[in-house]
Formats: sequence, C-alpha cells, structure tokens
Amino acid sequence: LFDGIYPFYLQQRKVSVFDVSTIIVIVVFLTFACSFLLIIPGIRGRARLYWTLRVLLSLIVGLVIVIVQFTGDWETGWVKANTSYKSFSRALVTADIGLHVGLAGVNVTLMGNPVNQLNETINYNEHFAWSFNADYDHSYSEGLERGLPSPILYVAEKFTTQSPCSMQRQYRISGHYASATLWVAFCTWLISNMLFSMPVLVYGGYMLLVTGAFMIFSLLSFSTVRNSLMCPIQFGTAILRTGYGGSFWLTLAIGLLCFVAGIAVVALHYFSSDLLKTFFDLHEDKAEEYQEMTEVYVNPHFVNKGL
Repeated sequence: LFDGIYPFYLQQRKVSVFDVSTIIVIVVFLTFACSFLLIIPGIRGRARLYWTLRVLLSLIVGLVIVIVQFTGDWETGWVKANTSYKSFSRALVTADIGLHVGLAGVNVTLMGNPVNQLNETINYNEHFAWSFNADYDHSYSEGLERGLPSPILYVAEKFTTQSPCSMQRQYRISGHYASATLWVAFCTWLISNMLFSMPVLVYGGYMLLVTGAFMIFSLLSFSTVRNSLMCPIQFGTAILRTGYGGSFWLTLAIGLLCFVAGIAVVALHYFSSDLLKTFFDLHEDKAEEYQEMTEVYVNPHFVNKGL
C-alpha cells in the first residue's frame, strides 16, 4: 500500500472488439478460404465464378455467426468528462470514457485527453466477464484490489449483482439467449451447406431462411434490454449514452442476406429451375447424363458381313 491506497501498475489489457478467440475464428475461416482459392483454378468455365460466389458468401455467413459471439461491441457508448482519477484524491483529469457491451461481458475504456496527465499515462481498457464460467463480482473485486481508476470502477459497479440498477441481470440474460440462438443459426447454416452439396437445393434455401430467422431472433433477444429502465452513468453533467454497435448491425446485415439468398433459391426452384441448376453447376452434369450419342463408329468388317 502507498499511503493506504492500492498502487497503479501495468497489467495485461483486453481490447474491446478483438481478442484471442476472435483472431482464432478469423484464422480458421481464412484457412478454409485460402484452401478453396488453391483449387479454384481447376474449375472450368463460368462454373468457376459460381463456385467462388457460393463458397465465399457461405464462409462470410459462418464467420459472422461465430465471430460476433466473442466481439465486445454489440452496444457501445462514449463520453468526454472531467472526472476524478484516483480514490481519496481531488485531482481531476479530462478523459474519454467508453463502455462496450458484448454477449459475454463488458469492456470499460478510459483514455486521457491528452493521454499523459498527472505524470501518468492514462490509457486503460478493462474487461469484466459474466459468462457461465465467469464471476463478474470477483472480477470487480480484483479491480478494486488492483487499484483501477475511479471512472472504470464506477462504470463497472453498475453491472455488479449487488447494484440496485440490475443492469447485469438484464444484459446477461438477453446476451445468453442471443448467444444460444446464434449457435442454433450456426447449426442451420451447416445443414444448409450439406443440403446444397447433396444436392437438395430447395431445402437448402429453406434452411438459409431458418438461419436468417434465428439471427434476427438473437437481435430481438439482445434488444429487449432497451425495454427496461436504465440507471444513468453520469460524470458530473456528462452522461454516458450507449447505442447499438458494429456487431449488432453486422448480424442484422448477414441475417437479411440469408433471407434474400434463401428467398432467391426457393423462388428460382419454382420458377426457373434450370437457372438455379446452372448456378449450382448441376445443369451440365445432368445434361451429360441424359445426352444421346450423336455419332456412331461401326467396324467395317461386320458391315460387310451384313451384321
């Protein structure tokens, strides 16, 4: 202790949007994409373009469904405030305070404006998890012991189980349901790819519609937080207000893309099946299967014998 106050010291930071899990997911899907690009020169004609569109669009859908599980920007907010920096100290700093809410926890960011104030570098980004295997209150207690800056502890305290705001309960329940529906969407995405490869095109289109529906359900689950009253996060006269972040809008865009692709597949199946089979590189194979022999070669020896 330093005069009865926990000292500040450097520690490992966790970024608000990207972390190790996110990087692993990106690397896995990039590996699949690069593997496909290696074999694409072996596909001839226009089928090469169709294969590229189908595979890359499918990988993008799967990547987004998985990666938004680990991002921390489903809901974000920033505020610039003049606030105290340390407990038991009257020193004030000018800083930008950010809140980033994900499905598995929150990130609280404190960045000085300028960064160097009070002979210290003010640049903090702390993660507090509330997933099933994490104890949010324990993480908050560790933050108190480490002597985190007062603005970070103030924001993090709003999400503790002992807080009268009950913000953690609201976000945690909605985040768990959103995560569960996204994993269901991932399973239906896998099934749709299996059906397209069998091929049972119309049922693959139906499963794309189901995938988009579950992605929209996850957004509806997360947005239920907005229906309840929120405790204000206030720094003097400045209030930290949050809005939907990049992961929310990206999930919405991919969900709508699944709807459009599913409707297109089903519509083409009923109104233009030949075009659909051409896009999935099935029309030529079936034509070859039923192709009649147009030229016949006969042995002249048997022709001369009248056979």
